Amino acid sequence: MTNINKEIPRVCVGSEIGRLRAVLLHRPGVEITRMTPQNASEALYSDILNKDIVDGEYDGFRGVLEKWTRVFYVEEVLAEVLKDDSVKKQLVEESCRLDGCAGLVPELMDHSATQLAKELIEGVERKGWTPENDDRYVLKPLYNLFFTRDASSSVYDRVLINSMSFPVRRREILIYQAIFENYFGCETFNAEKNDPSARTEGGDVQIARQNMLCIGEGIRTNRKGIEFMAREMGERYGKFNILVQQLPHSPESFIHLDMVFTFLSRNECMVFEPMLRKTGVFSGMETTLITIDGSKVSYTNYDNILEGLKATGWDMKPVLCGGSDAWTQQREQWHSGANFFALGEGKVLGYSRNRGTIESLDKAGFAILKSADICSGKVDMNSYEKFVAAFDACELPRGGGGARCMTMPVNRDELKA
Repeated sequence: MTNINKEIPRVCVGSEIGRLRAVLLHRPGVEITRMTPQNASEALYSDILNKDIVDGEYDGFRGVLEKWTRVFYVEEVLAEVLKDDSVKKQLVEESCRLDGCAGLVPELMDHSATQLAKELIEGVERKGWTPENDDRYVLKPLYNLFFTRDASSSVYDRVLINSMSFPVRRREILIYQAIFENYFGCETFNAEKNDPSARTEGGDVQIARQNMLCIGEGIRTNRKGIEFMAREMGERYGKFNILVQQLPHSPESFIHLDMVFTFLSRNECMVFEPMLRKTGVFSGMETTLITIDGSKVSYTNYDNILEGLKATGWDMKPVLCGGSDAWTQQREQWHSGANFFALGEGKVLGYSRNRGTIESLDKAGFAILKSADICSGKVDMNSYEKFVAAFDACELPRGGGGARCMTMPVNRDELKA
């Protein structure tokens, strides 16, 4: 099944900051209530979330995006995709194979596309389950699905289906592959098909411009995954650059590059200062520019990510996550203070709770807009050249991600020279 409906945008993302035209989201659903203190760590959470509070916070987030661009929702798109019997069969069989419940296939195949979409996301309870049995769900809930960035990455005109590092997230890639190939009609590629031990995740992959990626190398994206990307980009584009920033493997707030660095405009970025100074847990973390020119590949180390960008023609001004106070920097980075999502050049979305970070943006000339005012129509984002749409959240950040983590861009305008 390939959808050729002209109203569905083609995948085209050539930067982190081009004007956003379409985005894929997932509202946190029943699946997040299926975590307990016992299985939270397996689900990659450090705590369990209160869905009633999450719902209100997420409304502020998605409300801003719905005012700005076309928003597609995973569950709704998945239900459309599942109307095709061949896609449905493949997705059900692969999902059950990964979760070791092949006997469930005939039952799921009898369900409607709408019901099945919910089950593939929320999980299926084991018949006869009792509280004495910890394993309640025969098909596991996808607790992390609202972080739509991680399992897939729009890379120019294709989608990288990421080879997730933890088993609890492996089924997510099946859903995104089905959606992007069969709804958006897009070509996909995957590092794991080249090398089963290669790993990539979307939070580590950032598009600097048409011939350059920035990639984090840490606990989620490994060296083999980056080597795959270098080969893939070189073969496809000839001349290409990948700027690699090593990340510490602990604590858990440094799982992806976008937890310490995000683009705000073509000459501004949000950054965690210890990463620039290579202090604390970033001591000894290398910054390496991989330059690909046909069959020739060279490696050059730089003092930090800004120096690496400067060497390729990008002179970036850093805006500091948490401001200038080292203590505040650590606190705010922990709650995704550097994890901003650009709606366009100089137009970004992020958590209001990180006051030091918001003050840094204010000093850098960004108008501070409240998401509630945007959603109500009191404030028009289009009236501002530079702004941060700040949405309130105390529960969502405890899930371990921010605005960039929760967004999967489908289409952006090309950057004007």
